[in-house]
Amino acid sequence: MQYISELLEQIVAWILPIAERLGAPGLAVIAFLDSSFLSLPQVGDALIVALTIQHPPRWILYSAATTIGSTAGCFVLYSLAKKGGEAFLLKRFSEAQVEKGLGVFRRYGLLAVIVPAFLPPPTPFKIFVLLAGLAGVRPIAFIAGIAIGRAFRFGGIGWLAYMYGPQATQYIKDNLATASLIVAGLVLVVGVVVILVRRRKKA
Repeated sequence: MQYISELLEQIVAWILPIAERLGAPGLAVIAFLDSSFLSLPQVGDALIVALTIQHPPRWILYSAATTIGSTAGCFVLYSLAKKGGEAFLLKRFSEAQVEKGLGVFRRYGLLAVIVPAFLPPPTPFKIFVLLAGLAGVRPIAFIAGIAIGRAFRFGGIGWLAYMYGPQATQYIKDNLATASLIVAGLVLVVGVVVILVRRRKKA
């Protein structure tokens, strides 16, 4: 765990000067790459904190840019999955696992996108993005779900950095996973209740 933390700090130290020059657009590009073709776990989170500490009034801008970039990156993966993602998934997961994942989407719909979007690494988020495309989730609904989940996650990180400055870094390291699980759990419970009420009304 210590090694991972040190590696993350080295990556952020390398990328931060670039992000500082590019500002919000730089965050959007990094988030796009992380959510699509590359994997840069928690780098976006750390950059939001670092840039917000330097420019506190811009925390909303940084959080929004990261949300937009991440949503766009997810949409690229989703689109690829819609066009032929089953073969890609079956190379990495068994047919039973893929079918089980699709069953989650059929049962919970958009919640299967929103809830994982709240959660930080090591949540295997991209598998849910690919499954959403394979399950035929409507594009507008997919974008809305990802944007909602990412906005809460990145917005929360930006707000903590704005409120607590450098102290937020350690607080986020210690509590982000727990807080994300609590919020995601609440969203899941509310969503399931709504689904059950709708089904009962239809019945």
